[in-house]
Amino acid sequence: MASRKKKGSAKAKLLLTLLAAAAAAAVLFVSKSGVIDKKFFDDLFGGSTQKEMNTAEGELEVTFIDVGQGDSSLILSEDKAVLIDTGEKENGEKICRLLGEKGISSLDCMLLTHPHSDHMGAAAYIIKNFDIKKVIMPKVKDDLVPTTKTYEKFLKAVSEKGLKITAAAPGMEIDAGDGVLKIISPVNDYDDLNNYSAAAVLTHGQDSFLFTGDIEKEAETDIMESGAFLDIDVLKVAHHGSKSSSSKDFLEAVSPEYAVIMCDGESYGHPHKDTVERLKNYTDDIYRTDLDGTVTFTSDKNGLKAETEKKRK
Repeated sequence: MASRKKKGSAKAKLLLTLLAAAAAAAVLFVSKSGVIDKKFFDDLFGGSTQKEMNTAEGELEVTFIDVGQGDSSLILSEDKAVLIDTGEKENGEKICRLLGEKGISSLDCMLLTHPHSDHMGAAAYIIKNFDIKKVIMPKVKDDLVPTTKTYEKFLKAVSEKGLKITAAAPGMEIDAGDGVLKIISPVNDYDDLNNYSAAAVLTHGQDSFLFTGDIEKEAETDIMESGAFLDIDVLKVAHHGSKSSSSKDFLEAVSPEYAVIMCDGESYGHPHKDTVERLKNYTDDIYRTDLDGTVTFTSDKNGLKAETEKKRK
């Protein structure tokens, strides 16, 4: 188990300190002059303090589900349940069982980062067995639309349930109970489905998570240039720890305190040793589903706490 509170940005702290000093001086001045008192000033600004503004309301849980060589993450907060990706089709029963164990009978949103089977292979099964209120997925170029049976089954399941697919777009926000999930990509059109991944930032109080799908260096650069918020606590490492993702510049922008690599430790050489070494420049808390099993983070007023299904030998 690991827990840590958000360190925060030095620049942000300095700015807040200066603003607080200025506010205190203003209160002192006007109080002596008899124009207004501190209560009036506090009411004007809502009586908010830095701690009150940044403290998480309630609790939020993010579970990085061990689906082997694939991605699947579950966000729970208040009465909201959001599933990001599903892993391959053989993981359908496992995910549905987990949802049942957590008392979930419906999903408010299913976000599929991109149409590769290791990210949406079990989507059809889950859609058939659960009430899904919304399905979000990137709309890719015509020549990249999959023609696989897995994708066809997904489209058929969506149609049979009377659902529509909402095209993922930067700026789109998803209600995650006490948290907000904001989509930050795809920024441009690409020639690779991996770069079409709908990356998203989840914020809850001071805590933040970045879900990256399989974005590679090209999409990482576009996201950085878009000005998206990237000061992240928990990074879901892109493309299972592939060498072509998690570039030095991107990790510098994200500067994660925790990293989660979703892989089976065998396929495609994931995670690549170079990627792991780059991650170690920013955090010692690197979780791997092949070694740690399912990894669950809890975010509340006390900060972040991580728990793993397995104990490493």
